[in-house]
Amino acid sequence: MAGSLPYFASRTQIIILGFVCFGCPGMFNALNGTGGGGQVDRTAGNNANTALYVCFIFSGLFGGAIVNKCGVRFTMFTGGIMFALYSASYIYINHTGNSWFTIWAGAMLGLGAGVFWTAQGMIMMSYPLENEKGKFITIFWIIFNLGGVLGGVVLLLTNYNHEGPLSDAAYAAFLAIEVCGAFCALVLAPPSKVKRSDGSSIEIKKVENILDDALAILRLFADPWMLLLIPMMFSSNFYYSYQFGPYNGSLFTTRTKGFNNIWYWGAQMATSFALTRLLDHQSLSRKLRALIGVAITFCAVNAVWTGTFLMQSRYTHGASAAGPTDYPGGAIDFKDTARAAGPCILYACMGIQDALWNNMAYWLLGTITNDASKLARYAGFYKAIQSIGAAVSWQLDAKNVAFKTQLAVNWALLDVAAIMMFYLSFRITNSAVEFTESEREMLVQANADVDTDTEKILVIDD
Repeated sequence: MAGSLPYFASRTQIIILGFVCFGCPGMFNALNGTGGGGQVDRTAGNNANTALYVCFIFSGLFGGAIVNKCGVRFTMFTGGIMFALYSASYIYINHTGNSWFTIWAGAMLGLGAGVFWTAQGMIMMSYPLENEKGKFITIFWIIFNLGGVLGGVVLLLTNYNHEGPLSDAAYAAFLAIEVCGAFCALVLAPPSKVKRSDGSSIEIKKVENILDDALAILRLFADPWMLLLIPMMFSSNFYYSYQFGPYNGSLFTTRTKGFNNIWYWGAQMATSFALTRLLDHQSLSRKLRALIGVAITFCAVNAVWTGTFLMQSRYTHGASAAGPTDYPGGAIDFKDTARAAGPCILYACMGIQDALWNNMAYWLLGTITNDASKLARYAGFYKAIQSIGAAVSWQLDAKNVAFKTQLAVNWALLDVAAIMMFYLSFRITNSAVEFTESEREMLVQANADVDTDTEKILVIDD
């Protein structure tokens, strides 16, 4: 009988989710972090990422409906297998030099990953209680980024005495870990069988028509909260193409790219842990926590990109088939400590900025509502907008846009988005209280606005 079936703890589900992402996008991030998927010529990797994120846009828009209809296990398993397909495609490039398979695999990954990340976002934002959101995000982020650290170790060990494109052994190791990560998704419990820490249930509204739900996601373009956060969403993956390509992919030897990834993703784990101490600090109002968090993020953004600007002023291009980088002294190897210390530390600081940005993004979205169905839509919308930005950014590098121009665009986008995040932070209240349609109508008829002093936020159902 359904009533006799066991319930599963929300924290356990977040831990399992972390291991799914450890094996799938964690490995993808480590691979992408080398620039061009580990190839000397980044063209194939850049075009594959563009195809990925263009397809991601559409799968993200439909993602909330698909997750609500098909469940989290099937959608995350299917999306996870696409990560493995993408890594396998680079073995084909190593042996043929042809990029079509990698670009096609990138497109397939985009279709699967849009739904994958929508399911992930819905779980991460709706399973915790309001005073646990920072903690749960941190648990997930640490396990997830441990995948990037392991990926960096794999890259370092398999290419320690190898220069040029990544070896077949490196790609095969990524493939095996990603397949294991995909199968971990099958261990996830249905949301209806998950209990929060206080014993409350996760309520998912049944989707009867996927198209109608997708249209509900499109209507979020009329939601003032979502419009306000579009710059934050658009820029949240935009900087990856610059950090992974013109910086890590251009300045360092093959083994050092792997070494750098260990510290980039390791810094994310430490940063996320530190940030949760603030975001779940109950003695501070949620508004004050938001303002402090965004202020820290804003300062980190400008400190990191100031350092990056100083580095970028020393070179114009990276190593390629046409020749070595014009950075003074050539490609940097981590064993040359005098030359490597500063650039490697700066790359780790880029990981700190990324963790701050994305943790704050998820946390801010989670302050708007606690409704799991709405959060699935929000997650799909977030990933769709994020993917538009990523598709644009990967093409900037594919079209050989000057490195300094790419840097300037990234820096400006992040600062504009941070201003919007500050504005939202001023509007945040201590609780996301849901109103039914009848309650909403009563408020409207009474001409009663919900004031921030009441510690409520009006969430209008679609």
